[in-house]
Amino acid sequence: MSSLPLPRGPVVEADHPLARAFASFSEAAGSLERTYRRLRAQVAHLSQELEVTNRNLANSLEENRRIRERLRRIVDSLPCGVLLWEEGERVSMLNPEAARLLGNCERAMPAALHAALQSARESGREQELLLPSDSATPATTSSWVAIRHAWLEREQSSSVFIVRDISEIKTIESERESLRRRQALVEMSGLLAHEIRNPLGSLELFAGLLAEADLPEENRRWVEHVQAGLRTLSATVNNVLHLHNSPEVECAEMDFGELLDWAYDFILPLAKQAGVQLQVFNGLRGIRFGADRHRLEQVLLNLALNAFRFTPAGGWVGICGEAGPEQVEISILDTGAGIAAADLPRIFESGFSTRPGSSGLGLAVCKKIIEQHEGRILAESREGEGTTFRLQLPRNRVMHEATAAS
Repeated sequence: MSSLPLPRGPVVEADHPLARAFASFSEAAGSLERTYRRLRAQVAHLSQELEVTNRNLANSLEENRRIRERLRRIVDSLPCGVLLWEEGERVSMLNPEAARLLGNCERAMPAALHAALQSARESGREQELLLPSDSATPATTSSWVAIRHAWLEREQSSSVFIVRDISEIKTIESERESLRRRQALVEMSGLLAHEIRNPLGSLELFAGLLAEADLPEENRRWVEHVQAGLRTLSATVNNVLHLHNSPEVECAEMDFGELLDWAYDFILPLAKQAGVQLQVFNGLRGIRFGADRHRLEQVLLNLALNAFRFTPAGGWVGICGEAGPEQVEISILDTGAGIAAADLPRIFESGFSTRPGSSGLGLAVCKKIIEQHEGRILAESREGEGTTFRLQLPRNRVMHEATAAS
């Protein structure tokens, strides 16, 4: 079978318009495809960059959040208050310390605090403000704060205020001023005591001479009252001098029996004036060792005066001296009103007294003098049953000091 030739269509010439249009279309389609591939590549690249950017932005936002949280914790833990005052005088931030010091001032700010903030901002100087106690909690006391200002955004009038609690500083300043005044009073009282003691000694001498004179019984009683008053005044003067200006004890050998004999003679006018019986049980005659007799006399006088003041007329006061191998003990007993159990731990504090008008120095001076002798003073008391003070002085220690002083 022979093949027949296929029919051939019409041949389009290359320069035919249709051929040229088809060629242009093919070229445009190729260009468009190439452009599309480039765009896809660019989109893919941009997508990668956007993914990286989004990841970095997320990391940055998380880092910013951590930084803000850290800064918030730092501000919240500051020992001073931080207050942020925005434009329009609106409190936008208040850390816990500021809230503690200033209260809830975000809603309603007290006029005094508002004025202090304004003054700190306008003057640039730290302002001090006394904040009243919270009326809702009467137990709280007023407090002092110091307020300092710093601009956050001057153009927008945003301000930061630092608030410090200076209550303790104010208290220390007040106590220092009070201490200065007390020190001045101490110096003045010491000066007056020195000035009074010399003429007082002369008066005691003249009163003693009158007591030894041959006077009628009534005049003798008057002299005894004068002696009692002078000796009470002398005890007060010596208490001031001993408490506020007491150098080291001047130990010298002495007879403790003679000390108790002196106490009876010297204190007897005071006992008569108080209407109290005085008895001395002297077991110290011939007991000699080193001590400061003048200061021990002051101790016995103070304790006797204290006993007379709290023992009603008709009562009894006794002084008893006993010697042991290591110490001497002198006891002062009375049948007075006694000391309340709550007051007993405080009786040796300077200025403490339960008797109106008393300086509260006598027992404090006694304790100081006995401790200067390396001894101790003990108090035993029951309300309504009287009081006993025991003076215990170590013999060996004081003897050693006396030997060294001589």
